[in-house]
Amino acid sequence: MPVDARVEVDTHCPYCALQCGMVVRDERAEATVAPREFPTNRGGLCQKGWTAASLLQAPGRLTTPLLREHRGAPLRPVGWTEALDYVALRLHELRDRLGPDAVGVFGGGGLTNEKAYLLGKFARVALGTSKIDYNGRFCMSSAAAAGIKAFGVDRGLPFPVADLASADAILLVGANVAETMPPFMRHVRPAADKGGLIVVDPRRTATAEAASLHLQPAPGTDLALALGMLHAVVADGHLDHSYIAERTTGFDDVWRIAAAWWPERVERITGVPAADQRAAVALLARARNAYVLTARGTEQHASGVATVSAWINLCLALGLCGRKGSGFGCLTGQGNGQGGREHGQKADQLPGYRKIDDPAAREHVAGVWGVDAAELPGAGPSAYELLDSLGTANGPKALLVFGSNIVVSAPRAGHIADRLESLELLVTSDFVLSETAAVADVVFPVTQWAEESGTMTNLEGRILLRGQAVTPPLGVRSDLDVLHGLAVRLGQPADRFPVDPETAFAELGRASAGGPADYAGVSYDRLRAGEALHWPVPAADHPGTPRLFLDRFAHPDGLARFKAVDHVGPAEPPDPEFPLHATTGRVLQHYQSGAQTRRVPVLMDASPEAFVEVHPDTARRFDVHDGQWALVESRRGAVRARVRCVTTIRPDTVFLPFHFPGAQRANLLTNPALDPTSRMPEFKVCAVRLGAA
Repeated sequence: MPVDARVEVDTHCPYCALQCGMVVRDERAEATVAPREFPTNRGGLCQKGWTAASLLQAPGRLTTPLLREHRGAPLRPVGWTEALDYVALRLHELRDRLGPDAVGVFGGGGLTNEKAYLLGKFARVALGTSKIDYNGRFCMSSAAAAGIKAFGVDRGLPFPVADLASADAILLVGANVAETMPPFMRHVRPAADKGGLIVVDPRRTATAEAASLHLQPAPGTDLALALGMLHAVVADGHLDHSYIAERTTGFDDVWRIAAAWWPERVERITGVPAADQRAAVALLARARNAYVLTARGTEQHASGVATVSAWINLCLALGLCGRKGSGFGCLTGQGNGQGGREHGQKADQLPGYRKIDDPAAREHVAGVWGVDAAELPGAGPSAYELLDSLGTANGPKALLVFGSNIVVSAPRAGHIADRLESLELLVTSDFVLSETAAVADVVFPVTQWAEESGTMTNLEGRILLRGQAVTPPLGVRSDLDVLHGLAVRLGQPADRFPVDPETAFAELGRASAGGPADYAGVSYDRLRAGEALHWPVPAADHPGTPRLFLDRFAHPDGLARFKAVDHVGPAEPPDPEFPLHATTGRVLQHYQSGAQTRRVPVLMDASPEAFVEVHPDTARRFDVHDGQWALVESRRGAVRARVRCVTTIRPDTVFLPFHFPGAQRANLLTNPALDPTSRMPEFKVCAVRLGAA
């Protein structure tokens, strides 16, 4: 239904998992946004949030489907019927010729819960393919796997974010929240003011500037640092013996490894002074309330699960987890990074955070879907493995992409772009001609965040309703419309893929019932009424679960698990040919691949191009100069970036943001070495060399 002009709608920001509260005003000529009081942002917005309304009037907005007749031909505007018919016909032909796994699906952590749910259902029921994964594999998979191992369930923050304000000490590992989610600083500022904020980062970031203690390890050595700090916990008398005995298991196996990692040995590997390691431990141990929080900097490694497990071990040794006012959490990145991994777009999952190889889970979900459980495919390959297989003898020949810009965001991006070119059919659903949409055979123009309703689950596991605030442009449809239109053409009953998001959410609740992420008791009516519902919410009269683990952890015996892990270092250490570490990350003005923020003029004016942060001594060593263009080269590709000399970065390390396209893509460099458990690529460290462009 059209939305009346001059209305104000309470909603949430389209960007990160903080999901800041905002008001969208539709004032006929254009929409505007303003912050509103909400627990995660406390009335604040970052620069991206303040300019979010500009996305709704973005130059180049797509309002009609585009179709390419054959490779080399231009994309041309077509009607919806022609575009949907064309895609369905091609999918039919491929499946008939090569089987259901000839088609792959790639989703995104920014999709609403309803979209993520129906995308997984579409892949497994309408297509019958096992080849589905999503870009959250590149974001949260290592933290999720480590959390499940330790606690029995994965929820980014198992407590409300507002609890952090009462902390005396906070250890932030691999997180630059002052730039990536600035309103989050309001929650850690009280600890910083008490001298209790500790930041682990190889760069002296804006977040590190606010810390009382900055630990600056070499990239890829965080696991060694965590082992050294655990050693200090024991050696300096901070071990919580009663907590370990009553609420955990497995400490002895962990200590057998950590005993060999005394802080002085760790200093030689990481560069972090032993005294600083001990000081950080003392700050955490002496605090009444303390938290350990991890993010992508420590997680996006080929040993990411082990590294996060090491930080959890530290937290357990201090007796912090499962206690009100203290704990462990990971800072989810994408807007629906939490909900996006709960409801079935991951290769190995069904809705409710169920495992796809669990017979009981298959029976339950198949019953909700009205299909035979035996017809559901099994687990498919992880995101990078799926993309790497495209067009090969055993890989998909077609790929449908929803909510992701793979050409910019995938590791070893040049190689993945080649794999996309090898496909017989590439279909994208987007609001602009992103770098991935530009090489597609069919592009469906879809609604944006403020033009549709849907739910998101933020970093603290709270389900939020984003209401429609403005009328979408003529010719634009929602992703739910796209899935419905394709599913019906593929022979599915029309009511199996609802277009109405509230109907889809009600079905999601039934499908998730009894699972770890149980939404059965959540409804749009409860969310409209402003109820704060953190999952699990198993019944309509259940108040939600803002704090997990206060009585017991989610393992059958109620105990948390220490996990024995050891340091192995980065998959690709520097050598004489490529003597520097490269690490990547975000800047204040941009988000993810930049497909959204690069279309906001004020953000592009502030950050228009890629840069490479280099220590002045390193710049002199490689004969590059501040402000000039340089080439950063790895074994996989080269990036053109402007040199930015800073004295606060380690001399053995360079940093690049990953938001820019073309020859400025940082992910042309990155190493696709995968974590053996999470299948997370090693985005955060690779070996490079530096030279003048």
